[in-house]
Amino acid sequence: MKFAIVFVALFAFALAAPLGEEAQIVRYDSDNDGLGGYSFNFETSDGVARQEQGHVENAGTDYETLKVSGSFQYYGDDGQLYQVQYIADENGFQPQGAHLPVA
Repeated sequence: MKFAIVFVALFAFALAAPLGEEAQIVRYDSDNDGLGGYSFNFETSDGVARQEQGHVENAGTDYETLKVSGSFQYYGDDGQLYQVQYIADENGFQPQGAHLPVA
């Protein structure tokens, strides 16, 4: 459930674009192995890009976990390119980026 919420929020954030010219998808690839493993990546004409891969560990046990890693980038209103790498696993969503605060 947590993964779905994070995924939807990140996807909506990555696709959000200022009003005006509509971005076009210039690349899109996806794969699903049917066993819980997947990967995808896309890039749009306005510089938004995202790639992600995930797989299930300990399938069918009480310790079943979806492990996800990926990255996304976008241009902010200030014209800067922002890039974020992340993992999401039993320890939650863990983003890293030069513009993000570090605990």
